[in-house]
Amino acid sequence: MPSPAPHPPGRLARLADLTFRRRWAVLAVWVVALVAAFGASGAAGDSAADYSTPGSESKAAAQLLQERFPARSPDSVDVVWEASAGADAPVVAERIDALTAAAGRLEGIGESSGAARAEYSRDGTIGVLRVPLTELPGAIPMATGERFIELAEEASAGGVRVELGGQLISAAEDGEVSSETVGLAIAALVLLLTFGSVVAAGLPLATALFGLGISAGLTGLLAAVMDVPDWAPALASMLGIGVGIDYALLIITRYRSALGAGLVPRAAVAEAVATAGRSVLIAGTTVVISLLGLFLMGLPYLYGAALATIVAVLIVMAASVTLVPALLAFAGTRIDRLRIPGANRPAADPSATPSARWAGGVQRRPWIALVAGTVALLVLASPFTGLRLGFPDAGNDAAGTTTRQAYDLVSRGFGPGANGPLLVAAATGGQADRDAMGALAERLREQPGVAAVSPPAVSPQGDAVVLSVTPATSPQDPATETLVDELRAGVLADAGLPVALGGATAAILDQSQATAERLPLFIAGVIGLSFLLLLFSFRSVVVALKAAAMTLLSIGAAYGAVAFLAEGGWAGQLVGIDTETPVPPFIPVIMFAVLFGLSMDYEVFLLSRVREAYLARRDTGGAVTEGLAGTARVITAAALIMVAVFGAFALSPDVPLKLIGLGLATAIFIDATIVRMVLVPAVMHLLGERSWWLPGWLDRIIPEGGLEGHAPAPVPAAS
Repeated sequence: MPSPAPHPPGRLARLADLTFRRRWAVLAVWVVALVAAFGASGAAGDSAADYSTPGSESKAAAQLLQERFPARSPDSVDVVWEASAGADAPVVAERIDALTAAAGRLEGIGESSGAARAEYSRDGTIGVLRVPLTELPGAIPMATGERFIELAEEASAGGVRVELGGQLISAAEDGEVSSETVGLAIAALVLLLTFGSVVAAGLPLATALFGLGISAGLTGLLAAVMDVPDWAPALASMLGIGVGIDYALLIITRYRSALGAGLVPRAAVAEAVATAGRSVLIAGTTVVISLLGLFLMGLPYLYGAALATIVAVLIVMAASVTLVPALLAFAGTRIDRLRIPGANRPAADPSATPSARWAGGVQRRPWIALVAGTVALLVLASPFTGLRLGFPDAGNDAAGTTTRQAYDLVSRGFGPGANGPLLVAAATGGQADRDAMGALAERLREQPGVAAVSPPAVSPQGDAVVLSVTPATSPQDPATETLVDELRAGVLADAGLPVALGGATAAILDQSQATAERLPLFIAGVIGLSFLLLLFSFRSVVVALKAAAMTLLSIGAAYGAVAFLAEGGWAGQLVGIDTETPVPPFIPVIMFAVLFGLSMDYEVFLLSRVREAYLARRDTGGAVTEGLAGTARVITAAALIMVAVFGAFALSPDVPLKLIGLGLATAIFIDATIVRMVLVPAVMHLLGERSWWLPGWLDRIIPEGGLEGHAPAPVPAAS
């Protein structure tokens, strides 16, 4: 039977051939981009963000304080000291004044009036002074916090103990742990075992390092023009490294297979990019779509996080279809040089590989596999029902840190609620309004759950008044949340003038509520756009629906893992979470966006091979077996790399980043094992030919071949 006439090479094949021929120019462009990014990072802004919720009552209170009380900073360093002879003794006050005077000369630290304006506990042994910051904590150099800690240690002598609290001090005390380096080291080991060659293993690492360097510089520039949370660069780095290595791994694996089939390097590069490169573009676009969904949340600080991460993904996508082919052109047939003895031995018969036998076993008992896999995911997701949203505070820090010691001293001297006072602010038009705020202060003192209310503080222009309300319970106590709701609905609603209740605890409650309200829109938007992309790519309604359903199950299991770790039990203690910790509201949102995109990566990797086999034989069962046999090794390696990169963030001292990394690592592991190896083959076997169902009217609308028309025609043998 004569072979069909080859189709003209598609766009990706032509791009691959161009990069092959112009390899030096392509490499030079990427080197120049890397150097430029390093140069730009020197002039970049610091990562900082405003976590308030637009349109909320707490945001209104914060804006009023900022406008009418310019000397009152919402962020501060709390200097807390204990002296058995009396915290307000002249010799102690002199030492505190010297400390705050020296600290006031540090960058980012505002002026303080010293011990004269401090608050003292009833027994007189504990004092607290809030030293204002001139900028957001994330925008102040870490050296400032480190020097402040040194000054406090120098002041702790002669029966005086000085501790410091605040975000700036927490960041300085934690220091920096290079989780990226740990992840890259583990990824290098996995690549060596997968490829069995130093040259082949080095190419994905080189691609990831190019992407990491360029995206880091661009993220810094982004921070100069918009709010970027301090954890966003680390998130962008971990995602960029993970997908960068994975995408290069997929293309290089296909290139080596093409070489093994007898193609010359130039033709092998064209085939690898036209097939595996197409999967990379689909997978990467799905990740970008998922991250764009963060804009539906209406929280400005998430915009910076989304853009920083999108930039990292776009850069590694571009590197995968341009830099990787250029590097493969340099390597040529030497891709397997410097082999590791005994590693990556190819199977003589692909149908006899463990993955092929596994797929056959699943398809012989599909209902058992489907039920067992689904039950396992639901059990893993069950802790999610007990998830408690909120922001960790110093009470969740390690027992030996100065921030935890300061928290405990404040709790002992002033009550647990003093670590998170509420602020009641109102614009006033005259003496009558100021009198009304005085009467409100008296009524607030009588409310259950209120430990103390400060005297009304009038703005310099006399046009605003603020009250500080100290709850009887700690910021994370559910009773404090109840108090906020009751005050807003009760005594504050009847105050006689418009008042706004703010403060850190109120801001967290407002953000949690806003997140819950917008989450359905966010989820629907991400799933809807991803469904359309998969429908376009695989020309199957069922495949797209199945992918969305499976991904939701794996995300639910990841949420369960995060909730279990945040409980502070034995599992949490293994990764440095010693006490029950609330989960910041942005973590479930960020995780959903990232995981939905990454889970689709493996769906695309697997189903691209399955669809190729199906189009060749029109046998769904055989296509699933062949697809698993052809991709199990690369998906396993890719998943191990992702787990290593994300799991390395367990070393981070930042609890939110730790939870994000461990949640993502858990989800990737679950997705690459239970979902891809059990549920997908079982469901596709049960559906059979219906897996590829597409209504006739959609068949006429969607172009044949998705993003890349057909397999490329052989490229001329010249290399």
